[in-house]
Amino acid sequence: QVQLVESGGGLVQAGGSLRLSCAASGRTFSSYIMGWFRQAPGKEREFVAGIRWSGGSTYYPDSVKGRFTISRDSAKNTVYLQMNSLKPEDTAVYYCGGRRGTAVLMSPSGYDYWGQGTQVTVSS
Repeated sequence: QVQLVESGGGLVQAGGSLRLSCAASGRTFSSYIMGWFRQAPGKEREFVAGIRWSGGSTYYPDSVKGRFTISRDSAKNTVYLQMNSLKPEDTAVYYCGGRRGTAVLMSPSGYDYWGQGTQVTVSS
């Protein structure tokens, strides 16, 4: 059974940085797509980064491109989200999602496995 556990959230001032981690277990993830999503109160879950575990190709929406970086450490079965130049509008619960396949999907409905989420709060 796939388990995803996020960590690394917290409170940071605008312009600061945070690195989120997603520890994955229960499978060999070489054929998986991993994604980071966020959900602010009253809003839908939003795609912020995706990575193909095999090969490491990455994908970002324009809203975070140049500020967020997704990476993975295969030896640790962990996916990271480095977030720089944070803005108050980045405040949300951040979730790690996983799906088996080759397509990086931006819709959360395409992901089969989810972590519990980690809160990121950016103060102005």
